[in-house]
Amino acid sequence: MTSHNMTWISYPSKSQPFTSQEEIEAFIASQNIISRLMHCYIAFFVPTGLTAGICILIIFIKNYLQNKRQRLDLFLLHFTISNIIMIFLSFTVITRPDYLIATHLACSVLSFFFNFGYFNSQYVFILTLLTLLLERFPPGTALCRATQRPTLCAVFVLTYSFCLSLTEAVLVGTDNYQLEARCQLDPLFAWPEYEIVKFTFGFGIPSLLQIVCFTVLLAKEAPAGAPALQQHICTYPAVYAISLTIFVCRLFYNIMVLFRTTLKLQRSIGTTKNELVMNIAEIVLFCESCASLVVILCFHKPCKDEVLKVIQKCRRNTSASNHLEISETATTHRSGSQ
Repeated sequence: MTSHNMTWISYPSKSQPFTSQEEIEAFIASQNIISRLMHCYIAFFVPTGLTAGICILIIFIKNYLQNKRQRLDLFLLHFTISNIIMIFLSFTVITRPDYLIATHLACSVLSFFFNFGYFNSQYVFILTLLTLLLERFPPGTALCRATQRPTLCAVFVLTYSFCLSLTEAVLVGTDNYQLEARCQLDPLFAWPEYEIVKFTFGFGIPSLLQIVCFTVLLAKEAPAGAPALQQHICTYPAVYAISLTIFVCRLFYNIMVLFRTTLKLQRSIGTTKNELVMNIAEIVLFCESCASLVVILCFHKPCKDEVLKVIQKCRRNTSASNHLEISETATTHRSGSQ
C-alpha cells in the first residue's frame, strides 16, 4: 500500500479567497445552512434519539432479566447500543460551521470509534433482518441454525467491525500524527482508499445482502404453515421501516463520500457547495441513528407494549387523583353546608 501525501488538502471555506460579491454571499449562505441544520439536529433529534435509546435499553434488559429472551430482541439491543454510540460521537458537529481542532492521532482515534459504531450497526442489522426472514423458512437450514446462537453471532459482528475499523484507522494516514488539523469523523486528510473501503464494506456489501434477503423473501415460496407475506411484514414493521431508513440515508452519505474521493484523486479541494453537501450528508447520517431508535420504540411490539402500559398507568393514576380531589371537594362542601 502506497503512502499518500495529503498535506495539500483543506476545506474550501477555510482556504479559498473570495473575491466576488457572489462568492461571499454563497459562502455566508452555506455557513448559515450548516449552522441551522446543526442546531435543529442537536435540539430535536439528539434528545429524542437518546430518550428512545435509553427506554429501549431499559425495556430489553427488563425483559431479559424476566427470561423473555428472543433472538430478535438481543440483536436489536446490540443495534441500539451501536446507535447510541453514534449519537454521542455526533456531538462533534456542535462546532459547525467550524470544525474540531485536533491532532491527526486524536482525529484517527475518533474516526476509529465512529467507524466501529457505523460498521457494527450496519452488520448487526443485516443479522437482524436475516434472522427475521429465516423465520418464514424451515428451521433445519444451516443458516437458520447459525442464527440460533445470538451471542456467537454478536461476537462475530463485533470482531468483524473491529477489524474493519482498524483498517480504516490505518487508511486515515500513518504520517504526521503530531500535526493539528480540522477534524471530522471521516477525516478530510484520509487517503482515498479510506473512502473506497468504507463504501465497499459499509454500504456496498450490506446493501447487496439486504437485496438478497428481500429477493429470497419475495421470490421463495414459504412452507404451508408459514404466515402470509403481508402478515409477516405487518408483524415486524419496525425492522422493515429501519431497513428503508438506513438504505436511503446511507446511500446519500456514501455517494458524497465517493464524490470526495473523486476530488482527492483529481487533487482538487472542491467548492464551498461541495463542502456544504458533505456536511448535510453527515448530519443526515446521524439523524438516521436517532430515527431508527424512535422506530424501534414506537413499532417493535415488546417496546410498544411497554410504552402503552406506562401511558395507561399514568392515565389511571391521573384519573384516580382527579377522582380523589373531586371526592375531597364534595366532602368539604357538605361539611361547610352543615
